[in-house]
Amino acid sequence: MSARISDAFASPTAGRFAMVSTLPPTACGLATFGAALSRGLELRPGVEVEGIRVVEEPGTDRATSTDGRHPTHPWRVTDHRSLLDTVDRIDRLDGVFVQHEYGIYGPDDGAVVLDLLGRIAVPSVTTLHTVPLSATVNQRRILESVVDHSTAAITMTMSARTRLVENYDVDPAKVFTIPHGATVPTGIAHVEPRPFQLLTWGLIGPGKGIEWVIEAIAHIKDVHPEIRYVVAGATHPKVLARDGEAYRDSLIDLAHDLGVGDRVVFDPRYRTLDELTDLILQSELVVLPYDSPDQITSGVLVDAVSAGRPVVATDFPHARELSRSGAVRVAPRRNSLGLARSIDQILGSRSTRVFMRQAARRLAPQHSWQSVARSYLRVMRSGRPVSNRQLTS
Repeated sequence: MSARISDAFASPTAGRFAMVSTLPPTACGLATFGAALSRGLELRPGVEVEGIRVVEEPGTDRATSTDGRHPTHPWRVTDHRSLLDTVDRIDRLDGVFVQHEYGIYGPDDGAVVLDLLGRIAVPSVTTLHTVPLSATVNQRRILESVVDHSTAAITMTMSARTRLVENYDVDPAKVFTIPHGATVPTGIAHVEPRPFQLLTWGLIGPGKGIEWVIEAIAHIKDVHPEIRYVVAGATHPKVLARDGEAYRDSLIDLAHDLGVGDRVVFDPRYRTLDELTDLILQSELVVLPYDSPDQITSGVLVDAVSAGRPVVATDFPHARELSRSGAVRVAPRRNSLGLARSIDQILGSRSTRVFMRQAARRLAPQHSWQSVARSYLRVMRSGRPVSNRQLTS
């Protein structure tokens, strides 16, 4: 069962809150999310957000964020004194929003986040960016404890909530679902894309499935001779440190070997939000060919839909959930022929593209950062979590 948030919740009020997350200039989806949610919260009258920037490596804690603001306080997760200072700083505020992902809080699957949540005295609302289908014993312990120590926990899809409450020992009454936020461009109904341009963007690395799209293009290049595939984004920093550009180079070689090297464009440039939005709007179709069936939440998927663009995505939970709207077409994973069929059906039918664009535009308002932030504030201010509620403003 899902329901809109009801009048029983108190209206959001002014307050000062902490945002615990990686933050720009760290290059990861969590940093982008934390910064965007902070901006959405501060659009509410009287709301101030203090960034608590999670850092592991020395020398990164004083970096300036991409919007020109200095994160107010660095939390060096391997330094116990820094933990105590962070707790003290948070407890001077009205509440804290915590972004949880196993990989950002140091060793032992980021167990130190439990020390933070267990010590703070103010209300805490924790967003769960990962709910593993097959968790290790330690990952399970940590996730269950994160929910237990938080005032409320947020999943961003109903699929994630169902997985959490059915497979983990958590209190369902503490778990809310609030959609992933996105910047919703204005005037998108009047922007015509470049015909036959496909787009995949984000940090690049193994598991993104880009090779399957390149193979799909080879299957349909004669049917759609004008097809062009743009892969926008730098190689993930951790992949780059470990493997260099081996994955990107293998994709370039594959495109040439299949005779589509002139139709696949790799663009590693950093783009501002406005530049990325322009690129999305220029594209006829967004393709998300991820290999993993465990992608419980995808910010890229939400950004594409919120920009009014049709999406072909492989079969992962968030894509299946949004496919019910008609804006997303789900294709089998690791299957270039299946991707080719879906891409061909959409590119070959103007009425299908128009239908999918209209469906995407209907979804966009609930994903605006302002709407999402309002729901987060209502959870923070509600005083008591309510089970089985999907919250939208």
